[in-house]
Amino acid sequence: MANLGHERLCSDLHPPLSVHEAQVESERCYFCHDAPCVTACPTEIDIPLFIRQIGTGHPKGAAKTIFDENIFGGMCARVCPTETLCEEACVRNAAEERPVRIGQLQRHATDALMATGGQPYARAALSGKRVAVVGAGPAGLACAHRLALRGHEVTVFDSLPKSGGLNEYGIAAYKTVDDFAQAEIDYILSIGGIEVRHDTVLGVHVTLETLKREHDAVFLGLGLGAVNELGIEGGELDGVEDAIDFIARLRQAGNLAALEPGRRVVVLGGGMTAIDAAVQSKLLGAEEVTVAYRRSRERMNASAYEQELAQTHGVLIRAHLVPKRVIGEGGQVVGMELEYVEEASAEQGGALGGTGETLVLPCDRVLRAIGQLFVTHPDRDGLALENRRLRVDDERRTSDPLVWAGGDCVAGGDDLTVSAVQDGKLAAESMHRALSL
Repeated sequence: MANLGHERLCSDLHPPLSVHEAQVESERCYFCHDAPCVTACPTEIDIPLFIRQIGTGHPKGAAKTIFDENIFGGMCARVCPTETLCEEACVRNAAEERPVRIGQLQRHATDALMATGGQPYARAALSGKRVAVVGAGPAGLACAHRLALRGHEVTVFDSLPKSGGLNEYGIAAYKTVDDFAQAEIDYILSIGGIEVRHDTVLGVHVTLETLKREHDAVFLGLGLGAVNELGIEGGELDGVEDAIDFIARLRQAGNLAALEPGRRVVVLGGGMTAIDAAVQSKLLGAEEVTVAYRRSRERMNASAYEQELAQTHGVLIRAHLVPKRVIGEGGQVVGMELEYVEEASAEQGGALGGTGETLVLPCDRVLRAIGQLFVTHPDRDGLALENRRLRVDDERRTSDPLVWAGGDCVAGGDDLTVSAVQDGKLAAESMHRALSL
């Protein structure tokens, strides 16, 4: 059973469309004027145009249309919650029929162009300007690519051994098979003019002041960097782990068969990370996996589609439960005690109140997926914050006129890959305008 799970873990969640399937699906598009799917796309891809290009037999041209707005179009086609973005807005999304499969058509197009290895862009004449980008995740690399396209020289600094950020370390393996994250990054970097320095930590190996002194502008795509603690008895026991760390360990493992997911797993949280960790645990061979969330199923950040995906893999989702304590024996997790809670109405502020009724779930693994935190540091304390993240304007400029920022580290974001890409793109265009003065 575990071996079957390992095979499924390495299999595509959605196999790619064939040429015929893509052709048929493209013909379902109405090519709406003022298409609502475009408005729903955070990167504002011209979706009707690229679907028409696929329908007329030009998938590579469709990929160029996608990449013009979202250079991570291949990854976003795999991991974007299209069911709550462009596909939810599709005018075919009605009770009697399903929306156009925009995400799978996007993957069909971007895969076709990437398979050729051809780079659809040529860099502009060199500007003589140098930009530092901190963070090789979607925001940072989207910014770097657009700046390189405009003729600037870019150096990217990242704290980890590989580029990609959460695309490489934090997304379920079954969504990004065949090392796609690195293949996409290689494709993005092939434009030239971008140097990436790994294992370089801001505030340790390099400072913001040094970067500002040695470059004409700086972009911060720092991510969040820390997770919320449980803050309950037993949180330090062996078997309690951050879900992000679990996913990263799995993604970097050379031998999946050597990974031990636990027999009974409790995942705390209600977002995409919680669902990814739960499904991966089940595919690795865990006998029982339960996702426990403090509010109602409807309030979960994970979409209804993702919740259904978890359930079809045998994951049990339980709502209105908050963790009380992790039960241990000999330093090892043996159970999780949770309390049932009631949720006040929105008019009453939606506060949670304990009922006094508790539940004990036997388990040998507890995965925390209860949110991440932006890590403050003296090296960046001079930048204004909002809601404990970096404050930026509409052009993603921080309170320092030489520093821009984007992705999960900025206030007001929704922690999606596609939104991080848009941040990087908008910041790059703003930086280009400033550097061209």
